[in-house]
Amino acid sequence: MAIISCRVKNNDDSVIQLLNPNRQTIYFRDVRPLKDSRFQLVNFSDNELLVSLSNVSLSDEGRYVCQLYTDPPQEAYADITVLVPPGNPILESREEIVSEGNETEITCTAMGSKPASTIKWMKGDQPLQGEATVEELYDRMFTVTSRLRLTVSKEDDGVAVICIIDHPAVKDFQAQKYLEVQYKPEVKIVVEFPDGLTREGENLELTCNAKGKPQPHQINWLRVDDDFPSHAVITGSDLFIENLNKSYNGTYRCVASNLVGEAYDDYILYVYDSRADGAPQKIDHAVIGGVVAVVVFAMLCLLIVLGRYFARHKGTYFTHEAKGADDAADADTAIINAEGGHNNSDDKKEYYI
Repeated sequence: MAIISCRVKNNDDSVIQLLNPNRQTIYFRDVRPLKDSRFQLVNFSDNELLVSLSNVSLSDEGRYVCQLYTDPPQEAYADITVLVPPGNPILESREEIVSEGNETEITCTAMGSKPASTIKWMKGDQPLQGEATVEELYDRMFTVTSRLRLTVSKEDDGVAVICIIDHPAVKDFQAQKYLEVQYKPEVKIVVEFPDGLTREGENLELTCNAKGKPQPHQINWLRVDDDFPSHAVITGSDLFIENLNKSYNGTYRCVASNLVGEAYDDYILYVYDSRADGAPQKIDHAVIGGVVAVVVFAMLCLLIVLGRYFARHKGTYFTHEAKGADDAADADTAIINAEGGHNNSDDKKEYYI
């Protein structure tokens, strides 16, 4: 419903009338010459003509004129714009099921709207960009189609792709489709027995867990670059080897496949002596490096302390034999002066400085 109001200030009993976009008189004062019952008088006075229009359609769009019969006549205008919401969005996919790594295309169509709709895309919480085309129809109506192309991964399986219609006449208008992605198996070998070391004479039991979409239709065991032990037993996804010995050492592989592809996981068997009570010691290079660093640091600290100690206690030792050598002009004089010092043996002394 639209409400059309024509107000006049300081009216001097002049006649008020309302015209439609085709210049046809809807109301002349409080009389309706136009035979369209959708127009109803809401209020009439000397200062106001208030009219309602129900069940608005596209043909009602345009400029409405309020006329006041004065000399000269006066007019005022009001434009009615009719919005047409789009129909329910149509979401279509090129493939219902997509294999991982492949590209798929999804289209979303918003039909018969005015103005043209805007289409946005989301994959989960991630916004995506599509390519839109706009087709103009009759009476300024539009149909908008957006195409989204994306490459899928196994993480996309079950994720919703949402087409969101943005239009001034509607809110929260959307459609969604859940992706169905097929992917090759994920394979993991689990040791069921033993819990610790694999020793001679004991048994070994391995289980191959494989999950994919579709579920793997085939699971195979093999020994890389060698034959299986003669008494190895394979039951479905389980491998059982009894009475282990060191000739069984090697790599055992589980291969699983489905319609998309195949994948594998390896288990390296090393058989220990029956007396082995623990895993072989691994050299922890980080610990060794830490110990070496501490020792080097301690030695440096010791050298610094010793150096400071000797620096404080070092001195010069003079004997009486060297007395006078410092003041001699040459070596001979120094020797004579030094020998002369022996004449007075009672004055022989030693000094520590």
